[in-house]
Amino acid sequence: MKPKGWDQFLKEVAIDQNLKGRLREIFLVRFAYENWRKPDTKVWELAEAASHETYKKQMTELYSCFANDQPNGCPELDPRSKGPGKFQVLREWLKDIKYPDWKQASAMPTFSSLSIIDLQMCIKVDSPIYVQRPPVEVDSCQEILKPGALIRIKAPEKMGKTSLLNTILVYAEAYDCYKVYLNLRGAEGAMFTTLDKFLRWFCANISRELGLKPELDDYWDEELFGSLVSCKTYFQSYLLKKIDRPIALGLDNLDRIFEYPDIAKDFLPMLRYWHEEANNLKIWQNLRLVIANSTEVYIKLDANQSPFNVGRQIKLPGFNLEQVLTLAKYYGFSWSEDKKQQEFAKYLIEMVGGHPYLIRLAFDALTYKNIPQNKLLEEASTQGGIYGAHLRRHWSNLQSSPGLAEAMKQVVKTEMGVQLEPSVAYKLESMGLINLVGDEAQPTCKLYHSYFLDNL
Repeated sequence: MKPKGWDQFLKEVAIDQNLKGRLREIFLVRFAYENWRKPDTKVWELAEAASHETYKKQMTELYSCFANDQPNGCPELDPRSKGPGKFQVLREWLKDIKYPDWKQASAMPTFSSLSIIDLQMCIKVDSPIYVQRPPVEVDSCQEILKPGALIRIKAPEKMGKTSLLNTILVYAEAYDCYKVYLNLRGAEGAMFTTLDKFLRWFCANISRELGLKPELDDYWDEELFGSLVSCKTYFQSYLLKKIDRPIALGLDNLDRIFEYPDIAKDFLPMLRYWHEEANNLKIWQNLRLVIANSTEVYIKLDANQSPFNVGRQIKLPGFNLEQVLTLAKYYGFSWSEDKKQQEFAKYLIEMVGGHPYLIRLAFDALTYKNIPQNKLLEEASTQGGIYGAHLRRHWSNLQSSPGLAEAMKQVVKTEMGVQLEPSVAYKLESMGLINLVGDEAQPTCKLYHSYFLDNL
């Protein structure tokens, strides 16, 4: 399937690389989608080259323009290497690295009159304030195209898991996959009363998203085969067989299942089993899974049954300076050339650990509430500051678990790192409150250190 806007993308690449005249025409023809699989012996005539030999010389010159020693060149392209592989190297770099960046940039308008955006809502991939965190998006989007892929997005709340999950699904859809998004927070509590009821809800909703009529009763026999086998049979014999393309299935807020241990202990190993079935049955290669959860719940699973130690794990980092300056631009701040404002941005990053939601809260306060920068920083860790509600939520969670509260108290009262019991360290790290440096726990950022030092 031809990538959307590919021809325009090639034209803009040609401009960026300063390709002119015959070299530009050769580039546009050779890397046109419809010519990817054609040999040079056919392409040279399409490019209207004087001869095949002339065409080869022009291609050599073209590869030099994209060489790894050129500004913005392809890191893997060495024009001095022998063999015909240079075309494939350059094509894959354009398709997998440059094209996703171009597509994102072309969909993201610059700031003019940014309307107020609900900070509690997921940031969509086409939103003007969606900021990429390379290489996270590129790595994730390349992974979803692999047969039987399983991608695990791990991050505390409000770090951008849903936005990344939807980005991956949109990319998969552009590359000829069926896109299915299922948010477990959308299921009513009654669906979790038994494993069988939950799995039937699970299968029925995926069928609906695929535009298929649920045919559960034709493949389901809880008494004879059990719910897990019935669910697998429904997927293998109906959904995967009926659909002629891969299915990219995104399961958001998977931590909802943790609230129901009796269901979780069967459902989570089932996801892993389906992923592993891609090694045994070709039909299961057409199921690509993306799971996202806040990891704020600790659940014990056998290492050989857990879906959290297979596939590709994606960790969402905090924003760096370049990304914060990009976000500032969309809010109307010209900080890129202002050293003083860049120092403020650096201090803000250090204050909140680059947390995207907390960074956005700061920009929201600066833009719409006209809070001065110095006041914002001075009151950041106070009850009346812009982070008051966020900090109280964490405080409340710690108060409901005295062991965690005591451990966090040790962390903030110790200048050097402190060693914690493994499960406690895991929980605090999953909540985003600490970083682990080796075996030692340290506060994630100054905001948490200051607040909990005063309140625990």
